[in-house]
Order: sequence, then structure tokens, then C-alpha cells
Amino acid sequence: MNQYDVTVIGSGPGGYVAAIRCAQLGLKTAIIEKNSLGGTCLNVGCIPSKALLDSSEHYHNAVHNFATHGIDIEKPKVNFGQMIQRKREVIDQTVKGIEFLMSKNKIDVYYGVGSFKDATHISIAKNDGSNEEIETKNTIIATGSSSTELPFAKTDQKRIITSTEALELSEVPKHLVVIGGGVIGLELGSVYLRLGSEVTVVEFMDRIIPGMDGALSKELLKVLKKQGMKFHTSTKVTEVTNNGDSVTVKAEGKNGDSLTFDGDYVLVSVGRSPYTGSLGLENVGVETDERGRIKTNGHLQTNVANIYAIGDVVAGAMLAHKAEEEGVLVAEQLVGQKPHINYDLIPGVVYTWPEVAGVGKTEEQLKEAGVKYKVGSFPFRALGRARASMDLDGFVKILADETTDEVLGIHMIGARAADLIAEAVVALEYRASAEDISRMSHAHPTFAEAIKEAALDATGKRAIHM
Repeated sequence: MNQYDVTVIGSGPGGYVAAIRCAQLGLKTAIIEKNSLGGTCLNVGCIPSKALLDSSEHYHNAVHNFATHGIDIEKPKVNFGQMIQRKREVIDQTVKGIEFLMSKNKIDVYYGVGSFKDATHISIAKNDGSNEEIETKNTIIATGSSSTELPFAKTDQKRIITSTEALELSEVPKHLVVIGGGVIGLELGSVYLRLGSEVTVVEFMDRIIPGMDGALSKELLKVLKKQGMKFHTSTKVTEVTNNGDSVTVKAEGKNGDSLTFDGDYVLVSVGRSPYTGSLGLENVGVETDERGRIKTNGHLQTNVANIYAIGDVVAGAMLAHKAEEEGVLVAEQLVGQKPHINYDLIPGVVYTWPEVAGVGKTEEQLKEAGVKYKVGSFPFRALGRARASMDLDGFVKILADETTDEVLGIHMIGARAADLIAEAVVALEYRASAEDISRMSHAHPTFAEAIKEAALDATGKRAIHM
């Protein structure tokens, strides 16, 4: 029987990063994966969705913006099969990269379903039909999540689909109805909107991207409407019917009125649920909460001392980079180090165009907590770089403590916000003041200047270009 210091169950961003860090620290490490290395994020999530977002954005620019830039071409056509094939190639290349990293770090990979026999023994139902048992001193559960289903809208992988099927369609939908105005729904809705689909978003809450700062939600709604996406907020879906070659969605509007949407596909994107069903947690007594998440303490340790859990299976934001940080934290704790994670400073990003990103406290959170704060903002359209690239939508918003000037949150919507948010994370991690940011030199012309200008605006309304 093979013996290990650490076994990681699940090879998504949290799992494979945890395994690599464990191996770097000298621990004999194994990883168990039921499908393909990289988990949901790499295979049917973050990476393939960004591949399609980029491809569809190229097409959108060719149709709408090339002529303005002085590039005259015949009207482009969508080769959707090639677009999907390129996405598959991106996944394949990235999976091979993870395989290389496993080999490089001498991590044993088991393909199959791992379940606890007891606290130190894991049974693996391998994909080749055989079974194997391994012994492990410690286990890190990193099994991720799966799409949440609605009881009245069971996905059939044909017309009523999840994000997994939306990334592998054989055709561009004529009308895609999206249930859920969160990150996944808006990103995939954007892909097909750019490719010519009619896209209708039905959201139960009174605004889209409800977890982010309200100003971002309001601006993104305005921009996506301008692009042609249709929205019904404060709307409750009550019934979804597959008609064979079409789908009917019935809903109740904010005023109690009955609404009906007919499309050829409906994407159910109402969140994700922790995936723990095959782990045999009952065999070791690992506790879960009312939402099925594994309970952990501040060290991500379960009630069974040598079993840890990270990523989507525990409380907190379901984000790949949050899972990665947790994987590193557990690995370093196992060898006696003292790592930490500030969960307030995990950035959130929406990869629509313009992109949306935020870190720290939202204005709504500060109001609820009774914190006295000041606001600085700066519009992208006032940037020379934004005018040069025709990316005028959006703004940067900085929230700072009214008395100390410490930055409490930075929120942005605009071109390259997904990359710009890293500066905001650094600023908050080092507890910068708005004054600190305002006195940092930012290269000109860049999109990053919007952060400096917003900081200037927060420190006495001193923005130069507004």
C-alpha cells in the first residue's frame, strides 16, 4: 500500500496548487482526480469561458470597430466550430501544463473517485475499473462545486443547460434565456450576444452582480443594455419547459405580472453547490453545514484533525484564486509555518467587456456598518488611453475612511479592470491611504491612471483630468 504525507482529493486550482506547495515543502504528496487535471475551472469554467470571451470579442470588434480604426475588411463570419475547437486546444494545452507540474514535483496522480475508508486510508475507484487503497497522514479536500439546479428547471444537457453545456454548443443560439444575473450568466450571455444571439437575462434579485458594489451593478446594466442584452430583474422563474427544439420559461415579474420567454436554449446559472457526495464523509465523521459545505476552523481544518478542506467546498467566495491561497495556507501550516489570508482582500472579477472588478468593502457594506467614509471616482472616458482604444465605458471608485484616509475598498468597471484590480489589492494589503495612491507615479497614457485620479478625487477633489 502506497503511503503519503498528504493526499489531495480534487485537482482544481485549489487542489493542484496545494499539492505543488506540499511537494515543494518536502512532503510526499498524492492527488486524486476523477476526470481531468485542472478541475472545473480549467476544463469547464474559468479557462474555456475566457477563451470564448476573447474569441467573441475579436469578432465583435471586427464587425463594429475595425472600420473606425481604418481597417476595411469584408463582413466577417462566425466559424463557431473553429471557435469551439480553439477553446478545446487551450484547455488541452493547460491540462498538459498541469500534468508537467505534477511530474516535475514528483506528485503521484490517481485518476478516479477517492473516498474515506477511515481518517488515514482512502479508497480509490480508479477510472480503469480497478480499486486501490492508499494510506495518508493528512488529507486536503478540494473537490470543488457543481452547478446548482432549480427544482422546476432540471437541466437536461440539451435545451436546459448549465455553463458546462454552454461551452460546448454545436450552434450559436437564436435566443438564449439566462436564469441568473451573476458572473457566469453575464459572461456566457456576453459570448453569445456578440456572436449574434438575442440574450434575455432573468434575475430574482433587484440588480445584477448583487455581491459587488452597487455602482458597478448599475453601470454594467447600462452598458450591457446598450450592447443589446435584455434584462428582467426582481423576476421569479416559476416554470421551464423543453419543447423539443425550443424552451419556454414562465416567470412572475416585480409587479406580480406573468411573463413568458421563448428561446432555443435556457442557461441555468443560479450559483454553485459544494461537491462532497462521493467522499464518504460519514465514514470519518467530517461535519458539514446546512448548505452542504464542509465545516472548518480558522486553519481550514475540519473536526477531524488530519483532514482539511479548501475552495468551493468550504464557506466563502467560490473563486479559483481564493482556493489557491487556501491550498498554500494548508500546505505551509502542515510544516509549521504561519501563513495568513485576509478574506476581505480577495478580489472579485467579471470578465464581460468592459470588465468589472472589486476588492475590499463595498459602499453598501460601509453604510450597513456605520463607517464614515469618503468617495473618489474617475471616468474612463476622461483617459487619453481609453479614447485611443475606444474603451470609454466605466470608472474607478475608491472608498476611504473619512478620518484616517485609509483605503477601504476599490471598485472598477472598464477596460482591463481584471488586471488593474491587482494594484488595488496591493494598496489595501499594505493599508495605503488615498493620499498614498495619489502620490504614486502612474505611467501615461494608461488605464491605470484612473486609479490615481480616483485617489486624487478622494483626497479633496483634486482629480486633474476631470
